[in-house]
Amino acid sequence: MELKERIGEIWAGRDEIDLTSDEVRSVISEAVDGLDSGALRVAEYGSGGEVVVHEWLKQAILLLFRASSAEVSHSGPFEFRDKIPLKGDYESLGVRVVPGASARWGSYLAPGVTMMPSYVNIGARVGGGTMVDTWATVGSCAQIGERVHLAGGVGIGGVLEPPQAAPVFVDDDAFIGSRAMITEGARVGKGAVVGAGVILNPSIPVIDTETGREVSRGVIPPWCVAVAGSRKREYPGGEFYLPCVLIIKRMAEGERHDKAALNAFLRDEGIAL
Repeated sequence: MELKERIGEIWAGRDEIDLTSDEVRSVISEAVDGLDSGALRVAEYGSGGEVVVHEWLKQAILLLFRASSAEVSHSGPFEFRDKIPLKGDYESLGVRVVPGASARWGSYLAPGVTMMPSYVNIGARVGGGTMVDTWATVGSCAQIGERVHLAGGVGIGGVLEPPQAAPVFVDDDAFIGSRAMITEGARVGKGAVVGAGVILNPSIPVIDTETGREVSRGVIPPWCVAVAGSRKREYPGGEFYLPCVLIIKRMAEGERHDKAALNAFLRDEGIAL
């Protein structure tokens, strides 16, 4: 609570306070270190399943950007110039990081995470056993659960401003198919399978194909298979099709993903992961 209050004071006076002073930078760094180690997190589920955003930690990240200047660093033949250093010491963290992958200081990677050539931004949290596949990106403050697979080219959107905005949540055991885009605080439920190319944000309707009913906007329920779709809308200029997400299969709670069986099912539907 003392750290939270101190960050709040600095944030309130950020236009008058010298953010580069050792005292202020020490407070900001303590908060970001907490995110980096996993002791703190930007957002989590409350007791009723609602998303709780800890705004003061977002404020700490924004203060860090204001207090820092770009510095040049090198890794082998590669040169970087950024305000935020990269994570390191992956062996002690129990994380596998393939050449070409990078994560910023202030992101948390739990033991067992694998990063193919990919990127995890500050404030993000990636749970144990998760695969961040080739060219996937995990945006700032996104919350990724355990044993998740983010397939090649997946884009998990980030959000820093406004501080109260909820980040993306991808819950445990979910699979996100290639080139899917999950943004603007959208949520993917536990064990869900999201097909290739799905675009999910709070304006995208999620429709149950068994009933035709819209079950949510920007939220894919747990333990279902959801794919990209479109639905017809009439306008003065004619009929057009807008994107939606279609739930085409419900799985039993706790059912493990059998990739071969899922591919066979989707192939019969004319769809691919």
